[in-house]
Amino acid sequence: MSLAVRLEAATPVHRDRTVDAVRAVAITGVVLGHWLVSALVSDPARPTAWHGASPLRDHPALIPVTWVLQTLGLFFLAGGYSAARGIRGRYLPWLAARITRLARPVAVLAAVWVPAWLLLRAIGTPEDTLHVVRSLLVHPLWFLVVYLVLTVCAPVLRDAVSRFGLWSLLPLIAVVVASDISRHLGAAAWSRPLATVAGWAVPYLLGIALADGILTRRAGLVLVPAGVAAGAALVIVAGYPASAVGVPGDGWSNLDPPSMFALALAAAQIGVFLLLRDRLAGLLRRPAVWMPVAVLNLSAMTVFCWHQSALLLVTFTGLLAGPLPGLLGEPSGAWPLYRLLWLPVFALTLAALCSTFRRWETSRPPTPGKRP
Repeated sequence: MSLAVRLEAATPVHRDRTVDAVRAVAITGVVLGHWLVSALVSDPARPTAWHGASPLRDHPALIPVTWVLQTLGLFFLAGGYSAARGIRGRYLPWLAARITRLARPVAVLAAVWVPAWLLLRAIGTPEDTLHVVRSLLVHPLWFLVVYLVLTVCAPVLRDAVSRFGLWSLLPLIAVVVASDISRHLGAAAWSRPLATVAGWAVPYLLGIALADGILTRRAGLVLVPAGVAAGAALVIVAGYPASAVGVPGDGWSNLDPPSMFALALAAAQIGVFLLLRDRLAGLLRRPAVWMPVAVLNLSAMTVFCWHQSALLLVTFTGLLAGPLPGLLGEPSGAWPLYRLLWLPVFALTLAALCSTFRRWETSRPPTPGKRP
């Protein structure tokens, strides 16, 4: 049997494939977004000395691309949906399984990169390069911390949605508004952790509402225009950065912590999903369409944890060939076009990493006395 047919046969009838498609789109957006904006620039005098840069600073015309590739709202929507379905059974076993699924891939990543990072330090790698490597590997993991907090709080959040419906979003939105105001006043540091959790709890609660049948297709007719109008007003009238991700020189980022612009973008993306959900469900009944979605869902944590490693491995290899367009050069001029040509190389490297490490992240340790 082909892989597509086997995956089709193994998929439970009651599984909502459209939510799996949202998760697949979200992970793809995060990976591509990081690969496209994470420019590593080599010092011409010292090729091993790197610093980070962003192509968005020299190419502001690319900012609309961030509205498509910044898909964290969809990530948390899928997470909330999955939590609402999972906690209908026993909470503690479900929570333990969730924590294990999050912790094991991170543990494998650390087991590989901590010794590698120490080796880089031991051989005299410049401190700037060590900082860039550490930042690329560690910074994306903030997402998992927020996701874990929301997972632990899932029963409380689901009870809030059950009792108050979508009105339960208002206190969370109020926290984000207060954080934005304090940030404009230059006093946002105190509110950053709270605003980060509250901001991403909004799409998480929408995912719970989707699972409970409260969030329907009709809501998409409101979320899309409201999200677009709010986002435009925040940028044009209130002076928010137009980019959905941080850009050097903007002063502050719409993601650190999530601003009202980030919530407006999430609302618009979720609204588009609700409007297309029925048609998407029909497409996903085809084994050939369902196969890549299923494969990406089965490897989602592996892909998330190792995608920046793929970028780093290709970049380290690039040192052997000298300066290459789109790699280790300033992200100006035609750099974005050359970076597009590197995406298949990053993807193949990521596929090799996933093939190597996924079994260590998902398999259970062998029982003593039995063959593994």
